[in-house]
Amino acid sequence: MDIKYMWVIWLGAVVALGMVISLFIRNKKKGNTYEGGKKIAGPLYSRDEDYFKRKMTVYRYCMAALLILSIVAVVSAFVMMARPYSKERVQDERYCRDIMLCIDISTSVDYLNENLLEELKKTVDELHGERFGIVIFNTSPVLLSPLTDDYEFIKEQLDMIDKSLKVRNSEDDSDLYSTDLSSMYDWLYYEGYITSGTLVGNEQRGSSLIGDGLAAAACDFSDKDKTRTKIMIFSTDNDIQGNPVATLDDAASICKNNGVTVYGVGTKEMTDENRESMKKAVESTGGQFFMEEESGTFDQIVTAIEKSSKNQVDAKMIVQEKSKVEWPFVALLIIFVMMTCIGRVIKL
Repeated sequence: MDIKYMWVIWLGAVVALGMVISLFIRNKKKGNTYEGGKKIAGPLYSRDEDYFKRKMTVYRYCMAALLILSIVAVVSAFVMMARPYSKERVQDERYCRDIMLCIDISTSVDYLNENLLEELKKTVDELHGERFGIVIFNTSPVLLSPLTDDYEFIKEQLDMIDKSLKVRNSEDDSDLYSTDLSSMYDWLYYEGYITSGTLVGNEQRGSSLIGDGLAAAACDFSDKDKTRTKIMIFSTDNDIQGNPVATLDDAASICKNNGVTVYGVGTKEMTDENRESMKKAVESTGGQFFMEEESGTFDQIVTAIEKSSKNQVDAKMIVQEKSKVEWPFVALLIIFVMMTCIGRVIKL
């Protein structure tokens, strides 16, 4: 065990020693001399009584115990102020991951995204120091949130995407108003939240440009943080409806070259060809492919991604300081109880 402020210990030792010396000097001066007051008759006779002797013996022992406990209490207080602690070598995994969520926002992936978002909100609640970012794409990618550890902001973005998807899939007015929308302006706001920017060039280039979305998300990781593990959660049906700048294989190569491990989640409506293509691309980065109807519930998918991505972390050994102020604090409580009990005995 180590002491953070050793000078406090020395100060406490000086104070405790001063208390002992002052008590010794005081008792030595006092002796049996008469120090004033009114004398009463028969004190010597009373002192010879067995009852009085027993009471005086108890009193002396109690006073000695109180003095000792007072000194110990002072020492314990100074020890607590000196901040005792122990050092432990632990693996630091908290600050080693960057997680980017890359969502295909085309309507064919809405069901997958809605369920995935619900589980990802729970995941964000359990993060401690990792950075999280969000990219959505259709024709063009949009960075909704750069990598950040502001988890409240991330959850707000996930809630906004989730609500926007529900608005887009409202089948009638009752569904629309069940999402707490008060006007058509609100409907347009939420609808535009996931379409604005993601449909740039749609008439010329088409939609669901999977490779462009994944490549753009890969480029949103920082090149300076070489020690951090880079994780991509990628949801899509891999159904390309246009002319991408980068193919899915090209995007996978960019991820691999940048040290980004991709965990892909596909829809149950995927064709066999799209499924195999996505699986091959994802696994080429060192990641895993999940398909919603084969991988169990969405919470199991997210749990599997979390477990796998943590295994990728190259954790560092760090020295942590663990406070040890509990035992002097407990000692003070015990001393307080003992002094209270002794005070009752003296009173009786």
